[in-house]
Amino acid sequence: MNAKVALVTGGTRGLGAAIAIALRDAGYRVAAVHRSNADAARAFKEKTSIPVFCWDVSNFSACADGVRQVENEIGPIDVLINNAGITRDAVLHRMSPEQWGDVIGTNLGSVFNMSRNVIEGMRERGFGRIVNISSVNGERGQIGQANYAAAKAGILGFTKSLAQESARKNITVNAIAPGYCDTDMVAAVPKDVLEKIVATIPVGRLGNGGDIARLVVFLADDAAGFITGATLDINGGQFMA
Repeated sequence: MNAKVALVTGGTRGLGAAIAIALRDAGYRVAAVHRSNADAARAFKEKTSIPVFCWDVSNFSACADGVRQVENEIGPIDVLINNAGITRDAVLHRMSPEQWGDVIGTNLGSVFNMSRNVIEGMRERGFGRIVNISSVNGERGQIGQANYAAAKAGILGFTKSLAQESARKNITVNAIAPGYCDTDMVAAVPKDVLEKIVATIPVGRLGNGGDIARLVVFLADDAAGFITGATLDINGGQFMA
């Protein structure tokens, strides 16, 4: 039997790279999608031998074309990890429409764009796994991140709705809400601010890619078939819903 195909958006850096590698190591044929930073994508491909693809996940037509390319080159997509995300932080009274639109389009719009372009195939084949990467800040909010928190909160409602629509077709849809992890995005936070953040995490450290990737691999597995519509928190105890 052929190995299942998994597609990871934002899959060449940070949490996405860790997820892509973990899925590869678990036996999946993986496609990693990126939008920019061709040098990082090239280095990721050389290091991991995971095929990389480039398109803008905030653009529906680009996602449709990209999914077709992946399916032509690797095979039908069984597992979709919606991980792509950006930040454009500003307090709301200083936030531009562009800052709002860019984050909503990339972080939330992409979840629709990608899911819509794989869901029909999953339904026809009678199997699918969709894992959406949300955030602790989508659950609790954060100063300067009305756009980011709104997008990540929207993912949770999307997840529950699609899970209900898809359950009888053997398709599970779940969300993971990571806390602060050791990624480039968090590394951009000023050191003194980051120290204060870590002080609020009961386990006393930032998360890492492996913490998130291990749960993704489990949710993608047949053994997780009774879990759907769930939001699973991985935040070191920083926020307990």
